Amino acid sequence: MNRKGFTLIELLIVVVIIGILAAIAIPKFANTKEKAYVAAMKSDLRNLVSAQESYFADNMVYASFAACTGAPCAPLSFQPSAGVTITATANQGLGWSATATHTGTATQCGIGIGSEANPIDATAAEGEPACQ
Repeated sequence: MNRKGFTLIELLIVVVIIGILAAIAIPKFANTKEKAYVAAMKSDLRNLVSAQESYFADNMVYASFAACTGAPCAPLSFQPSAGVTITATANQGLGWSATATHTGTATQCGIGIGSEANPIDATAAEGEPACQ
C-alpha cells in the first residue's frame, strides 16, 4: 500500500520553521511605523523653515503660532502632515524655534533658527531637526 501525503512530524517541523522566521521578522518591522512618524515630523520642520524664511522676506519678522494641526498654520502658508502638531515661537525677528509631535509616538522633534536654540537638543546645528 502506497500512502501519499505529509506526516504529522513533517507538518510540525514546517510550523516550527515558520514560527522561528516570524519571531525574527516581527521585531525588525515593528519599529517601521515609529521611523515613519519621526521622518514625517522632521520633514514638516524642514518645510516650516522654508515657509518661515519666505514669511520673513515679506515681513522682516518671523511668524509665531501656538499650535498647528491639520490646517494651514496662520499666518504661514504651511500645513503639517496628518497627525503632526507643530508649535513655533519667534524672537522678534532674531530667530525662532519649533517643536513637532505626532499622535502615533511619544518622540518629539525640534528645530532652532538664529538666536533660538533647538528646544529638544540644544547641541543640534542651526536649522537641523533633532528628535528624542
